Amino acid sequence: MLNFKRLAGLCAFSAACAVSSTALAQADAKPQALTIVVPYGAGGIVDNTARAFAQKLATELARPVVVENRGGAGGMIGMNAVARAHDENTLGFTAVSPVTLSPHVMKTLYDPLKDLAPVAAVMYSPVYLVGGPKFTGKNFKDMVDQAKADPDGLSLATAGVGSLGHLMLEQINGQAKVRITHVPYKGMAQMVPDALGGQFTLMLVNASAPVNTLIQEGKLKLLAVGSPKRLPGWPETPTFAELGYPMANMTSTFGFFAPASTSAEFRQRMNAVINKVAAMPDISKPLTDALNIMSPGSVEQFASQVQREYVDNGKIVKAANIRAE
Repeated sequence: MLNFKRLAGLCAFSAACAVSSTALAQADAKPQALTIVVPYGAGGIVDNTARAFAQKLATELARPVVVENRGGAGGMIGMNAVARAHDENTLGFTAVSPVTLSPHVMKTLYDPLKDLAPVAAVMYSPVYLVGGPKFTGKNFKDMVDQAKADPDGLSLATAGVGSLGHLMLEQINGQAKVRITHVPYKGMAQMVPDALGGQFTLMLVNASAPVNTLIQEGKLKLLAVGSPKRLPGWPETPTFAELGYPMANMTSTFGFFAPASTSAEFRQRMNAVINKVAAMPDISKPLTDALNIMSPGSVEQFASQVQREYVDNGKIVKAANIRAE
């Protein structure tokens, strides 16, 4: 005969064990990592900034945050990975050019306005035109004079085909009626050592502490800056607009993007925490000391900026007849 009291006790014990096992499993389960895709090589301003943010975001979100470099094609390989992620565990941190500029220059595997969603702008960065050891001139005029005297004699490196630097170079070539050879890279990190090694004559590169130091040491020559006005760190250096090249007077905006499939609530939540991190002195001070300008704002403000730049860049690319090499 069944002992119902004993059976009931066993059932209760089994149920308690099941609940305890579930609770332990949940306690042992680690939150899934958030991946920040950097669409450039390691070591440049984008990569370094992303890694600084990753450390703070891991604390704020109470989950692991990892940075993954996917360089190439002017940032479009990495941003395609973001667009295709289709989850809320992936963000891209990038200059906006793979979204607002590169798609006008070459075919992309993603629709920049439909497959990617702006989350938060972080900063905008002046763009330096600098000469390396191979450049024998002293200023921008010398560069133009040399380019006219020796067509194809000067070479200029940028972060890639379809990058902002590429667009700026085409503006200079077109207006000055010269032919400075474009040398595209997968990002900015390798450009600086290659410039010092004489692999090319000139480069267009974002403001950063290492580049500032090399200019101060005389190892690189600062010829012009893309900026709304002269920079406090380099008051003697003219902007491209002052030199008569207003269409080349550009800055780089950097920010976070999510797959468009993510929820609006997720993007708003990430915007808030990214803005919080950007305001931390140990994040903002190294960037502003290097002459970058922090530019926090809402999801809507960043989305509006991206839309506006996409339209404006399309007009510039079409007018200049810029194509992938």
